[in-house]
Amino acid sequence: MYTFNSYSYYLKSIYKQPAYRVSVDAGFTCPHRSRNQNNTGCLYCAGGGSRAPYLGKESDIRLQIRGAIDFLKKRYHAGVFLLYLQAFSGTNAEPPTLKRIYDFALSCAPFKELIISTRPDCIDREKTKLLKTYAENGLKVWVELGLQSASDDTLWRMNRRHTVKDFVTAFNLLKKNGIYVTIHLIFGLPGEGEEEIIHTARFVADLKPDGLKIHNLHILKSSPLYSEYLCGEIVTPCALHHRDFVVKALEYLPVETVIMRLTCDSPGDDLASPLSFFSKSRFYEEVKKEMILQKTWQGKKYNPKAIM
Repeated sequence: MYTFNSYSYYLKSIYKQPAYRVSVDAGFTCPHRSRNQNNTGCLYCAGGGSRAPYLGKESDIRLQIRGAIDFLKKRYHAGVFLLYLQAFSGTNAEPPTLKRIYDFALSCAPFKELIISTRPDCIDREKTKLLKTYAENGLKVWVELGLQSASDDTLWRMNRRHTVKDFVTAFNLLKKNGIYVTIHLIFGLPGEGEEEIIHTARFVADLKPDGLKIHNLHILKSSPLYSEYLCGEIVTPCALHHRDFVVKALEYLPVETVIMRLTCDSPGDDLASPLSFFSKSRFYEEVKKEMILQKTWQGKKYNPKAIM
């Protein structure tokens, strides 16, 4: 039985062989942190900016790429590689600087895609115009754009420093220029339960994103949220609660949206909660089993309509 449009299925259908992202830390920073007097950024964010663990401490982009490709070939027999600028905000520089970084990284291997993770307030017309040139030259260009929640109250609570309207403006600008967009969400944020998560899922569904990444809330010891956790003010959803949130959310999403992630990865030594959770592979199987049990699937409750 069909359950959801997984990223692995999507990649296999396009490339016909194992295709993997090559995560690179190109030295970007977060504009939100530099604007914030306390330099804390989002309350759930740690200092590493989602840098891939297999990069170690290597800073040279060429060596990062060489090491990552060797690792992916040996462990997963990868044959196709996608450049993924993952750490911090990959559009946090002026367009000439971005072009120099992107061009160099792309020259280091025969990449099929350029994937950039960033924030809505770090997207503008000039940067979008630059990204469009790569798409026009035959690369598939993706931008992973953090929304996290469709509630302005939650965004304020988490110190995101952008609004839902800001997100939609950036999303529409990218889509109008032929850029594929993946939306990032976090389930289990303080003050949010099933009702708020379904609201966010329906909001995202109306945007018809190309991809979606869902993270369960993690409390990292190096994040500002850790002090609230220690005071007993925050509880993270257990694996089964997060599974139920995911199943309900998937029902509202269009079947064309590629589901790229369902859970969050965090280094074990920095993770305060949840300490007990399913492995990523088991969690995917638990979601599929639950959807089959409920006789449901991605898009079952999707109701297309025109949006803003």
